[in-house]
Amino acid sequence: MTLLVVLLVVVGALTIVAVSLSLRIVKQYEQGVVFRLGRVVAVRPPGLVRIVPVIDVIRRVSMRVVTMPIESQGIITRDNVSVDVSAVAYYRVVDARKSLVAIENIAAAINQIAQTTLRKVVGQHTLDETLAETDRVNLSIRQILDVATEDWGVLVTLVELKDIQLPESMQRAMARQAEAEREKRAKIIAAEGERLAADALGAASDVMVAHPLALQLRNLQTLVEIGADKNTTVVFPAPLMSTIQELGTFLAQETNAVAARRASSALRGA
Repeated sequence: MTLLVVLLVVVGALTIVAVSLSLRIVKQYEQGVVFRLGRVVAVRPPGLVRIVPVIDVIRRVSMRVVTMPIESQGIITRDNVSVDVSAVAYYRVVDARKSLVAIENIAAAINQIAQTTLRKVVGQHTLDETLAETDRVNLSIRQILDVATEDWGVLVTLVELKDIQLPESMQRAMARQAEAEREKRAKIIAAEGERLAADALGAASDVMVAHPLALQLRNLQTLVEIGADKNTTVVFPAPLMSTIQELGTFLAQETNAVAARRASSALRGA
């Protein structure tokens, strides 16, 4: 009886050990690749996975997106400017079988090929293109990486240039260029304003030619504005003096006409 109990305990223990060795848990963000005697036999989804103890080996592969910084690279652009460019790449495994069988270390491989691709793509563009068209540069790098990593079961989802370091001499030259561009715009705007002002003055002069008293009224308004400051000296421009003389002549003519009309009326009454 005692021997039977011991035998049952041993069998139970062996069963528990066998079950524990045959069961594996694959997490939600993983896939399990089962190797049987060194050969891939299946790719298991997340959950509880049963394998044959000793014969089978399961390797878990993470399917999450991985963020990989690309170290700063010293690059010479197409217009012979030396820059230091760093970037960041995002990739994820889409085929767990290939990611284990086709390549030994995915992270190291993608890091190296990303560095060489970054130097290659940026070197094909000028400095202005690299600074102004980063989206196109990012797309070119990602497309090249996708082609290279397709056989590894990896998909590069995004590549972004993170930082572009320029030499100090180039920074000063770009600052001078920006300053010159601003000065050019300011001069163009000032010239445009002068042209508009000249057009307005021309239209005003046409009105004053058609209506001579308009110039007189404008001059009188100027005198009022000068008098508001309580100035003791007023300088009259020559056109203003001639206008005053014309006004005096006009008033004298009007006075003589009124006197003549009164004299004529008196003679008719007599």
